[in-house]
Amino acid sequence: MIRAGSALATDLYQLTMVQSYLDHGLTGTASFEFFVRKIPAHRGFLLFCGLESALNFLQSLQFNDSEIAWLKQSGRFSESLTDYLADVRFTGEVDAMPEGTIFFPNEPVLRVTAPLPVAQLVETQIINFLHVQTLVASKAVRMRLVCPEQLLVDFGLRRTHGLDTGLAAARAGYIAGLSGTSNVQAGARWDIPIFGTMAHAYVQAHVSEEEAFLHFARSHPDNVTLLIDTYDTEEGARKVVNIAPQLKKEGINLRAVRLDSGDLGAHARNVRRILDDGGLEETHIFASGNLDEYALQKLMDEKAPIDGFGIGTRMNTSSDMPYLDCAYKLQAYAGAPKRKTSEGKATLPGIKQVYRSMEKGVMAQDVITTADDDATPGIPLLKPVMRAGEATAPLPRLEDIRKYVAEQLQTLPAELKTLEPKTPYPVHISPALQQLIADMDAQQ
Repeated sequence: MIRAGSALATDLYQLTMVQSYLDHGLTGTASFEFFVRKIPAHRGFLLFCGLESALNFLQSLQFNDSEIAWLKQSGRFSESLTDYLADVRFTGEVDAMPEGTIFFPNEPVLRVTAPLPVAQLVETQIINFLHVQTLVASKAVRMRLVCPEQLLVDFGLRRTHGLDTGLAAARAGYIAGLSGTSNVQAGARWDIPIFGTMAHAYVQAHVSEEEAFLHFARSHPDNVTLLIDTYDTEEGARKVVNIAPQLKKEGINLRAVRLDSGDLGAHARNVRRILDDGGLEETHIFASGNLDEYALQKLMDEKAPIDGFGIGTRMNTSSDMPYLDCAYKLQAYAGAPKRKTSEGKATLPGIKQVYRSMEKGVMAQDVITTADDDATPGIPLLKPVMRAGEATAPLPRLEDIRKYVAEQLQTLPAELKTLEPKTPYPVHISPALQQLIADMDAQQ
C-alpha cells in the first residue's frame, strides 16, 4: 500500500540522481543547506518554521514493501537502486537555527550532512516542510505585530491548498503568535486553542435571526458568539440586545458578536454603540472577512472597536508573497566546498555559520561566515539538532517556541516591525567567506 506521507512523495529526479550516484560510487559525505535567496522589499524579515516536521520526516525515512514493489514494476530503476532504497535510513546530521528564529535572505537556516545519495534524496520533502510553514509564519507574525493585544484566530483551513497545508498553517500561525485556530485537528494534535462561531447557513436555516441566536446560545451557553450580519448588521445587533435579558435569566451571557462583511470599521462602531446602549458593554466584537495585515492596520489606525479577528485566506496562502525563493543546495562534498555560479543563482560556498550581534538588546547585524571561522563576533545561530539520525535533545513544545518568537520580536529593530520597512537589516559576508568565494571563482 502506498502510504499518505510516503517517501515516494518526491521528485523523479531525486531518484534518478541517486541511482547515478550509486552507479558511479558518489557516496561520500555531502552537506546541503536550505536558505531563501530574496524576499520582497516590503518584507523586512522571515520567521523560520517547520523544523519539527522536517526532523520527524528524517527520523522516519523508510520505503515500505509496496513502495519498493511499485518502483520495481515501473521499469525505470535498477535493482541496485531499489535494493538501496529498501534499506535506506537517515543516519546523518542536521544543524539548524532554532524553530521560530527570525532570519534574512541568503542565511542558511538548516544544514543536512549525510552520504550524498541520502542527503539528495530528502531535498523535496525538506523544502516542502520548511517552505510552507515559514511562509505562513512570516505572514502571521506581521499580523501579530499590527495587533499586539487582539485575539487573532486562524480561520483559513477551508481555503488552504490542501488539508495537510491547513494543518501545517495552523501550527505555523500559532508559533508566530496567533491566539488559536478553527482547525480541530490542530487542537487535537498540538493542543492549540480552538475557536469557532457559526456560519450564515445556521442563521438561514431558522425562521428568524432571533430563533437562531436563542437556539445557538442554549446549545453553547458557555461560549456564545453570534454572527449578526446575515441580513442587516445593525438590525442583527439590535436583536441581540432584545434577546439578552431573556438569556440572562437563563444564566447565559453573550460573549461576543461577529461581523463578516461590509465596512468592518463602520459597522463595528455602530454595533458597539447599539450593544453599549443595550447594556451589553462586556460583549466583545469579533470580525472576519478577507483580512490581512494591511486591512488590520487600517482598522487599528481607525481605532475600530474590534476585540478580535478571524484571519483566513490571505494568511494561509500568504497572498502577497505566495512562495519563497528558497533553495536546498550542495555546499560541500567529500571534504571540499562547492559553489554554484549560475547567473542570478550563485551560492555561498562551503559549510557555514551565521552570527548575530546585538546592541543594547536590539538586533544590530548578522554575518554569514565559514563554520570554522572563530574570529567573527556574535551569537552563532545554527546549532546541532540531529546526530547519527537522532535528535540531540527533545523537540521544544509549541508554547516554548511561541515564547521564543515573542522574545525575539522584542529585540527586532523598530523599522523592521513596520509593514513597509525602508532600510533592510544588515547581513554581511565575512572576510573568511569572501576569501573562499574568491579562491573558488579563481579556479573556475
